[in-house]
Amino acid sequence: MSAPLSVFNNVSVDGYFTGPGGDLSWAHASVPDPEFDAFVGQNASGGGRLLLGRKTYDMMAAWWPTEAARGAAPEVADGMNRMTKIVFSRTMDRAEWSHTRVMNTDIAAAVQGLKEDGGEGMTILGSGTIVAQLAQAGLIDEYQVVVNPVVLGRGRTMFDGIERPPPLALLEARSFPGGKVVLRYAPRST
Repeated sequence: MSAPLSVFNNVSVDGYFTGPGGDLSWAHASVPDPEFDAFVGQNASGGGRLLLGRKTYDMMAAWWPTEAARGAAPEVADGMNRMTKIVFSRTMDRAEWSHTRVMNTDIAAAVQGLKEDGGEGMTILGSGTIVAQLAQAGLIDEYQVVVNPVVLGRGRTMFDGIERPPPLALLEARSFPGGKVVLRYAPRST
């Protein structure tokens, strides 16, 4: 059985994945929302493997292993530190964060192999370039998009550079008291 691959990413109301200059602060600057925090904590405790690009890895490795992260979001920090992480990078040789391995091979071929290896499911966090490449290759099974109540006006989308956007079918929409909405989509046959 093939290991499923999902994406979990934040976007602005106007569809941007990062703001100008790669800014992501807007995704974490919302009003307090214990219900959304519990949802994220539950997702992080589910296990599986994380797929990351080098930039996303650098940001996450600088935060999640710290005492500050454990204090701010203990369930998420525990999950992030426990899970297997695979970093796709042409410039890294090794990773310092626990349970991380680096792959410098063709992303689509490597992910196809990971899907077929009988291992746990995989989730891409951040890593818009990887999302676009794997969407183009038809390897993503589910997209979980957190729409944040903010307008950025410009930035980068998760699908920058994609030549054939995948047609998607809505699986679920869930709104939270703080204004965030989680949309779950699956690729649809054409």
